[in-house]
Amino acid sequence: MKRALMTALAAAALVVSGGSTTASAQDAPPRTTHGPCQYTETPDEPAARPVPLPPDPRHTPSHGTVDMAVPTSQGPLPLRLDRAKAPCTVQSFVHLARHRFYDRTVCHRLTAYPTLKVLQCGDPTGTGEGGPGYAYKDELPVDLPPAPSDPTGVRRLYGRGLLAMANAGPNTNGSQFFVVYGDSALRPNYTVFGTVGAAGLKTLDKIAAGGIEPTSQDPAPVDGTPVLRTELLSVRPSCRP
Repeated sequence: MKRALMTALAAAALVVSGGSTTASAQDAPPRTTHGPCQYTETPDEPAARPVPLPPDPRHTPSHGTVDMAVPTSQGPLPLRLDRAKAPCTVQSFVHLARHRFYDRTVCHRLTAYPTLKVLQCGDPTGTGEGGPGYAYKDELPVDLPPAPSDPTGVRRLYGRGLLAMANAGPNTNGSQFFVVYGDSALRPNYTVFGTVGAAGLKTLDKIAAGGIEPTSQDPAPVDGTPVLRTELLSVRPSCRP
């Protein structure tokens, strides 16, 4: 029973906080790009930092990788984005990086459940509620193996080193993402769009070993603010995509 509860908690732990992204009836309809990605403004959840909608070409690049240099206050966190897995997600991430949306942002959440071990970042407010002022469609993984810890076969293995998007439900991707430092079991509801480099895994292990800040309600939490403050100093393509 306890294990089932922990699994349920883990499955719900990667949402982005916040309210509805639907504009009220009296407001002008949100603007949407006309390409295949259809990035859509979220008037009820304005951008945490000013940033325009991403470019949305008819032929979205869907081949090759983009290497991102991500120095942090705890060490390097190099990322490799995979256009083939999630072209719209990669395009949005690179766009936000070029507009310095991620610079000097703090990774606000560390989890240490038995079946969920991730660091969540990408919110300039540091609260888990901030985003870029737009949302876009899911590009869900279809090739993840079943999670060995889930006898139902529903959850998939988000393996150590994967990079994926956090969300607040279907088609609500924005700017928040998570990096997996230990094999995790999740429903395949989170877009996988890259991997963490070897140096980044060492940094993640350091952050995870530092633990999670205790609270008055929970002296030994498994979900919360990392003890080791982890700030993304900058996020930039390290070569031309």
